Amino acid sequence: MNPLSPEQIMLQRFRSVRTRSLHLCAPLAVEDHVVQPVIDVSPPKWHLGHTTWFFEYFVLRRQQPDYKVFHPGFDFVFNSYYEGAGARAARDGRGHLSRPTVAEVLAYREYVDSAMGSLIAQGLSPEAVGLVELGLQHEQQHQELLVTDIKFILGANPLAPAYDSKRVAPLDLSAEHDGTCPPLDEWVNVPGGPVEVGHGGRGFAFDNEIPRHSVLVPTVQLRQALVTNAEYLAFMADGGYERHELWHAEGWDWVRKLEHRAPLYWRPDGKQPNRWVNYTLSGIQPLVATAPVTHISYYEAFAFCEWSGWRLPTEFEWEAGFAGIGWGRRWEWTGSAFQPYPGFRRNPDVVGEYNGKFMVNQQVLRGASFATPPGHARHTYRNFFQVAQRWQYTGIRPARGVKAEGGA
Repeated sequence: MNPLSPEQIMLQRFRSVRTRSLHLCAPLAVEDHVVQPVIDVSPPKWHLGHTTWFFEYFVLRRQQPDYKVFHPGFDFVFNSYYEGAGARAARDGRGHLSRPTVAEVLAYREYVDSAMGSLIAQGLSPEAVGLVELGLQHEQQHQELLVTDIKFILGANPLAPAYDSKRVAPLDLSAEHDGTCPPLDEWVNVPGGPVEVGHGGRGFAFDNEIPRHSVLVPTVQLRQALVTNAEYLAFMADGGYERHELWHAEGWDWVRKLEHRAPLYWRPDGKQPNRWVNYTLSGIQPLVATAPVTHISYYEAFAFCEWSGWRLPTEFEWEAGFAGIGWGRRWEWTGSAFQPYPGFRRNPDVVGEYNGKFMVNQQVLRGASFATPPGHARHTYRNFFQVAQRWQYTGIRPARGVKAEGGA
């Protein structure tokens, strides 16, 4: 059998990634594609259109001078935040767009995918290869967002519907709240000293993962297990949401506005006092005590660690110890602000707006989650969110100083 050419490999990968987005939306009704309950959540229809626009704008229109755009108004509708790409629809108005219809968005995808297939088959320049790979990684990011946005859309519905009752989506829903976890008393030693962090060598990395550089980390221990629902319930039972001394000032202001002082998607049982149930993609379910707590803000992660006597690891401590921990079940809040690495330079092109412009008022998360597409996670990946956001699958990995706290 003849080996596949680079063009054939790229085309297979392109089709695989693009198809997964459609499969994630397969369980949805047409009406589900249009809803936007809050500003952070985009309608699934918009995700499908935006990821298509990315290939049209950054690849096809640059690589094919005679390319004819599918619709001249789609720049305005599907541009997310690229100032250099011109005017765009307001982010909080994406759910108001009844047009283009879902059918028109799907036709848009077919049109762009056909053009991309022809372009890839002809052979790509190194610059174009890089842009296509960026587009695929970008779409995988949106696949993760699709899962979490769909959950918020359905979870905000008073009927609390299940996402995929017919099991047609490419997700193992049993893994969403799997209760299997390492023993809670197992900690991983991370020796102090200089360590190399950041992406190096071959393979794709976003610009915020480079350049690779040396940092000094203290001797620290990271717990093997993420904080569980049972541990978080103990924090709540001990007045965690009522004790101002555990919270940042902004966090305390945020807490006082909460309808339910509990993680997102937890709901009072209604049958038993002080008991909670959990909205999942399978509908309302009992809390799994040993599953990692999820859908919590940085405020909550910090307050829990204050209560427990632990702390959040820095992103560099996390990266130094990643090989010894079982990561990938929840995006893990760190104690590090999202800042550029030394020597970071933004690409002067429009595509340089991808990460650099967000390096303020954000906190770094490390790892991956139930919603992360296969093959998309790596230990140098730097996710980032504002501190109050919790619609993603976010959790807590405790850290502790060895000398101060008597670790082994």
